[in-house]
Amino acid sequence: MTNWYPASVPGTVHTDLFQNKIIEDPFFRMNERDLQWIDKEDWIYETNFDLSEEVFQRRNISICFEGLDTYADVCLNGVKILEANNMFRQWKVDVKTLLKKTDNVLNIYFKSPVKVDMPKWESLPYHLQATNDQSENGGLLDRKISIFARKAGYHYGWDWGPRFVTSGIWRPILLEAWDHVKMENVQFIQKKVDKKSAVVQTFVEVLSDQDSNPVSIQIEDENSHKIYSTVQIILKKGLNKIELNFVIKNPALWWSNGMGEPHLYNLKTLLLKEKEVIDSRNDKIGLRSLKLITVPDKAGETFYFELNGVPVFCKGANYIPCDNFLPRVTDSIYEKTILDAVNANMNMLRVWGGGIYENDYFYDLCDKYGILVWQDFMFACSLYPFTGEFKENVRLEAIDNVRRLRNHPSIALWCGNNECNEAWFGWGWKKEYEKQNPEFARQIWEQYLDQYHKVLPAVVSEYAPGVAYRPSSPFSVFGEISNTESGDNHYWNVWHGKAPISDYDSVRSRFFSEYGFQSFPAFESVKRYNPYEKDWDIYSDVMMSHQRGGSYANSLIKTYLLNGYQESKDFESLLFMTQILQGDAVKTAIEAHRRDRPYCMGTLFWQHNDCWPVASWSSRDYYGRWKAQHYFAREAYRDILVSPIQEKSMFDVYVVSDRLKDTKAKLTIKLMDMNGVVINTYDLLVKVTANSSEKVFSVKMKNLLKGSPENEVLAHVVLKTSDQSVYRNNYFFVSQKNIHYLIPNISRFVRAVGNGYEVTLQSNHFARGVYLSIEGVDSFFDSNYFDLLPNERKTVRVKTSATLEDFEKHLKVMSVADTYVHQ
Repeated sequence: MTNWYPASVPGTVHTDLFQNKIIEDPFFRMNERDLQWIDKEDWIYETNFDLSEEVFQRRNISICFEGLDTYADVCLNGVKILEANNMFRQWKVDVKTLLKKTDNVLNIYFKSPVKVDMPKWESLPYHLQATNDQSENGGLLDRKISIFARKAGYHYGWDWGPRFVTSGIWRPILLEAWDHVKMENVQFIQKKVDKKSAVVQTFVEVLSDQDSNPVSIQIEDENSHKIYSTVQIILKKGLNKIELNFVIKNPALWWSNGMGEPHLYNLKTLLLKEKEVIDSRNDKIGLRSLKLITVPDKAGETFYFELNGVPVFCKGANYIPCDNFLPRVTDSIYEKTILDAVNANMNMLRVWGGGIYENDYFYDLCDKYGILVWQDFMFACSLYPFTGEFKENVRLEAIDNVRRLRNHPSIALWCGNNECNEAWFGWGWKKEYEKQNPEFARQIWEQYLDQYHKVLPAVVSEYAPGVAYRPSSPFSVFGEISNTESGDNHYWNVWHGKAPISDYDSVRSRFFSEYGFQSFPAFESVKRYNPYEKDWDIYSDVMMSHQRGGSYANSLIKTYLLNGYQESKDFESLLFMTQILQGDAVKTAIEAHRRDRPYCMGTLFWQHNDCWPVASWSSRDYYGRWKAQHYFAREAYRDILVSPIQEKSMFDVYVVSDRLKDTKAKLTIKLMDMNGVVINTYDLLVKVTANSSEKVFSVKMKNLLKGSPENEVLAHVVLKTSDQSVYRNNYFFVSQKNIHYLIPNISRFVRAVGNGYEVTLQSNHFARGVYLSIEGVDSFFDSNYFDLLPNERKTVRVKTSATLEDFEKHLKVMSVADTYVHQ
């Protein structure tokens, strides 16, 4: 018996079942457990459609499938037209001869990924590693089958994500109709770009259904209508590739966030026949010179990006998909996600290899706002059967996506995989297979080399010449694990290695492409998926279901917390303190990395976002709320950083600048107690050198402290530049656990403004990590988790739709000193 239900396209089986009230919200409490049956069933989608007379009479008609997830047989009017087997590929089928004017039937039969791939797992003489595949949660025991499907790896679970192995039409289906000739693709290759000129080589692909077809092609500026290049050509039947070259004098260059304007040229490519436009394409192009510089130096080998001749210190985060059910990610979610990076002073996001090649709109936003993109191919923490049909499938997937994304100025790097090289040499995989069977090890390694050192770099070289490629991340030297002298590094000794947070201050790398620290979401976020008080314990079944690191991760959080902070008095306080802990840890790392420039030229923390509500390393939770880490990173990523640090018996202050020009500034250092009494002060004028890190102040600790107990004072450091920009930082001399915090009395005054309120706070004592929240109401605070000096006024803007009465009633203010029992 077959039951038919309404479906959304784009969509997934899970979301359609939810919309039809056949299943409950997959993210609520522990519902994930009860929904593992879905991926073991086949599913059919069907629709009927008519054609207008104009479309029906066209000489050529194709159906374009932009995304089918994953194994799908497609039939049109009873005829099979496609067997799809790759979520990441686009499929185009000529259907002119099969179409009727009315009542066409399109039927898509999605096969269960589990049923399709289980025999592949069983047939291999060895089992390929897939570290994060949560096969047990899916009822498959140890059968980790994710590596056989060209499908988003995180759908099978990760240590921050649930297991929802989706099926469905996840990107649009288009009908394409044309006569005689159409434009297929336009590629812009920036041969040489500087402030004097931009030399652009253009290839236009034109499809013709007949020989001797005369056309002209023209490239113009859509805004000024200036014609950059034009050519007349006689087309041959089939695909024609036409070259047009042009030069733009004194171009407006594209810069990354913080370095200048990310200027975009609106270029229109016109296909004309006898002066009539028969096809056109619009592209927004950023003119820039973008290179990855890896040259030997006295310490090893550099690793940095050079934009328009200027070395860029990359500040950013790792990005995962915004939802397990991808069609739910709206344009507004994408925009908030990218703007949250921009507004935290980031200039790079790494699109991680266990997710997806993102929607065009994601890259459009990165282009618009100046966010560089480190783009992984979709392979992560696993080994893949790179042979036969699978190999060719991957090659075509790579071509599809490199061609689709190559005109975006934001694309800085293509990377073969996430952590597969590290796993082979550093996690024991190589030794394990050699012990099992040396022939197995040889076969697997040969396939690995073919995949990441031959096929994928060849695709990048052919279809996006000039764009940097790396075989893996992290990667330093062929045939070894990564090191700290060259290449990029994933540093996890803090957290997974249980090293103290202070180790961030001493570890070095040329480029930190991953590191991070876990926390729970805010209490108001937790209550959305865990609303019952009986479950408000981090070890409750519900909380553990939304902690994919398991008891191991919870125990790490508790251990780090108890080592460095007072024990939290209740559930809400504990959630809050995990965010302070995470923020302090990542702030420590960012400052250390920036102080170490130019040896280190990049810091990308793990991770920018979540795909569902969960305890994780994210700095923004699934609902878009900023955690403490995101607020802390915003300050640590500003164009100038003032960074105090105790180094042995000395107290030093570094000033790090990403500005392209020198500037003058006044540095003020105050040693004060918790009541705001200033014990010692220093004032000096400093030169802030462009694009550099410099130690600008140093004093012996004993001279700074003047006999004050270290647990009763802090250093408050302020840098004020000649353009009146102000940069602040606070430094503590002992762990937070040992600081004698006084319970602050924080007064507040609320005033309605614009689309929310202004809240002005004042405290009688130093208040660490002041946190504002509104119970049960979505809102955004322009500042939060901040330190409040005694008697200092701090005004926070809050965007919310709450009435003044409700806002004042539900506004909560707390600080670190409020989270534990004082002795």
